[in-house]
Amino acid sequence: MKYLAWLLKAAIFFTLFAFALNNQQDVTVHFFFGTAWTAPLVLVVLAAFAAGLVIGALGMVPRWWKHRKAARVARGAADTQAAPSTLIGQGTPPDGL
Repeated sequence: MKYLAWLLKAAIFFTLFAFALNNQQDVTVHFFFGTAWTAPLVLVVLAAFAAGLVIGALGMVPRWWKHRKAARVARGAADTQAAPSTLIGQGTPPDGL
């Protein structure tokens, strides 16, 4: 199974490498107010992918904060409701990531 995973990773790498080699032509990306950026196509695709990752991660942050706050409140309520004898010998629960 380990060799199959490495084979799949190698196939993905060589496919992306071939994509990069086949897309070295210069392209021009036109922005607002007459500005433009000229770069190889593979860099433009990579930049768009990276920007999508960053925007997606930033879009998840408010919901992540909300869930962490709700978990902290729920954990605090559970700690105050539990009898002191039930908490002896138990560590605090992990905070997640």
